[in-house]
Amino acid sequence: MSSPKKPDIETVREDLLRKYPTKVARKRAGQIVINRKTEEGVPPEIKANIRTVPGIITQRGCCYAGCKGVVLGPTRDIVNITHGPIGCGFYSWLTRRNQTDPGPDGENFMTYCFSTDMQDEQIIFGGEKKLAAAIQEAYDLFHPKAIAVFSTCPVGLIGDDVHQVCKSMQEKLNINCFGFSCEGYKGVSQSAGHHIANNQLFKHVIGRNDTPPEGKYKITLMGEYNIGGDAFVIEELLDKCGITLVSTFSGNSTISAFERAHTADLNCVMCHRSINYVADMIEKKYGVPWIKVNFIGTESTAKSLRKIAEYFGDPKLSEQVETVIAEEIEATEPIRQEIHERCQDKLAMLFVGGSRAHHYQDLFAEIGMKTLAAGYEFAHRDDYEGRRVLPSITIDADSRNIEELAVEADPDKYSPRKSEQELADLIQNGMPVKGYEGMMSQMEEETLVIDDISHWESERLIELYKPAVFCAGIKEKYAIQKMCVPSKQLHSYDYGGPYAGFAGAVNFWRDIDRMVGARVWTYIQAPWQKQDYPALEAELVHTGSSEC
Repeated sequence: MSSPKKPDIETVREDLLRKYPTKVARKRAGQIVINRKTEEGVPPEIKANIRTVPGIITQRGCCYAGCKGVVLGPTRDIVNITHGPIGCGFYSWLTRRNQTDPGPDGENFMTYCFSTDMQDEQIIFGGEKKLAAAIQEAYDLFHPKAIAVFSTCPVGLIGDDVHQVCKSMQEKLNINCFGFSCEGYKGVSQSAGHHIANNQLFKHVIGRNDTPPEGKYKITLMGEYNIGGDAFVIEELLDKCGITLVSTFSGNSTISAFERAHTADLNCVMCHRSINYVADMIEKKYGVPWIKVNFIGTESTAKSLRKIAEYFGDPKLSEQVETVIAEEIEATEPIRQEIHERCQDKLAMLFVGGSRAHHYQDLFAEIGMKTLAAGYEFAHRDDYEGRRVLPSITIDADSRNIEELAVEADPDKYSPRKSEQELADLIQNGMPVKGYEGMMSQMEEETLVIDDISHWESERLIELYKPAVFCAGIKEKYAIQKMCVPSKQLHSYDYGGPYAGFAGAVNFWRDIDRMVGARVWTYIQAPWQKQDYPALEAELVHTGSSEC
């Protein structure tokens, strides 16, 4: 039986915009684009990193969530204290399923919730004394290697100077203590928090330990947060290849690994948006280049391993990488082919943060599923169109809220890992050193790209296309499933994972196969959708009385 004809993509775009008032529709029009590349292969321009229209239900989080929850949250031996009311402090607890291995020292503070629990008294008279007492208490109880403090909205509004408090406590306790001005209202989304986190890690942590780990091929992995154990899978793969992982930002991470991140010879960036700032700064100050990698999907994982081997230019490393790839593909390919037969040509939609809306399209493609629409919660234009557009992006007032560090080559520690000619040769041979082509360049033509999708737009897309699966976050998950469409939660993987690497790809294929093949979605109906449900009628009765 042939599948029903899909609606015209132009008509769908107009339909999504028709619901809005004129001014809102004009703004959203720039954020809803059809992926039609020019003759030169350049994707269309999209508006991104702009404020959500008030009143629209959005998927976005706040600056504090991006700083504490995303970048610093997965670090096990830093005590992370939220300075603010306990409502914000809930996000100090382990909420994203970041996994970690406590290591030989057994230190793991990720399962604790540290908060100053500001009350009305502190909101009125200031909370700096309470913050200092909280830092002292955390030190007395746990004796951590470092303490980090995160400001929430009330802290910025009343003017508490968390940086001065941290500086004073650092001198008193003789440990690394640093703060983040990551009030939730800063910036337009959690992206601002990523930038702030990158800045403070660079200023207060990276470069404090110049002793590199043993190993011939040393890399850092950036923008990998070990959701559901992803980083464990990648670490095992790198170890099989003979590649030394100096540090991960920030999955399964430690303060000591951050401190010596600059001793690596190559930085590998997974989530471009959340970590590109620190990758650029490490290159400028210490001479370590970075490349974009993707360990989501078997083909992408193989490609990334080959990129790393090509960068180091050692035939022995390349040979070992090819051996590992061949072994892994041999184990995964039969499973992929089996699932491909059941999932081929089914539709997927992905609206999640970071690079997940991009990377996970590879996993769907490997089992024959097509991504019809995708977008990010907090991306900038370069995440969609590629870094070539960076010179044309205008710095607005919201972006100026975030400190831009002036970084120069360190007079003692700057050591270019590759000469200018070697880097040029790598680029000439197709190695995207310090490059990223963005999501749109990989997506098929005549697909929809939607930035900061609204609840209305999500519902309408589901009504029009009836996708086999809709990938989003926890806030959207249950509203989507009530529309008889399975929703895969890709921020924390529900209870699944790992999904990285070859073994992770198999886990994901099997989870998706079960979801889209389950018959339960055809049985879900609201009471008013059932034909035998009695219609409700009402009759207005006039009593003749003027009293209410």
